Amino acid sequence: MWKDFKEFAFKGNIFDLAIGVVIGAAFGTIVSSLVENIMTPIFGILLGGLDFSQLSYTVDDAEIKYGLFIQSIIDFLIVAGSIFVFLRVLMKFKMQEPEPVEEEEAKPLDMKEELLTDIRDLLKKQQ
Repeated sequence: MWKDFKEFAFKGNIFDLAIGVVIGAAFGTIVSSLVENIMTPIFGILLGGLDFSQLSYTVDDAEIKYGLFIQSIIDFLIVAGSIFVFLRVLMKFKMQEPEPVEEEEAKPLDMKEELLTDIRDLLKKQQ
């Protein structure tokens, strides 16, 4: 059991995944900063200073902050749109068409090669 665990834990894919998680977390803080400090204020200016985060409804002692929920949805849409545009630009640079590679023409087999190919095929059938 220990051997199986070591093989699983120390595979290259596990380390790649761990690195991806760490980089993803760091990227998440960058995206959050972009949304909170740049994109949201720009949208606030464009919408005339509209801020949903202060909207709430009070029932007895409970305060329902539906404005924060609306603001979270708007933040999500900004993040999703920003990542979509970023990945679209990245893929455009990455997906430049490679130059077509010309395939070599297959030369005809001589008699010896043809005979050896037939023998190989017969042996495969027998197994």
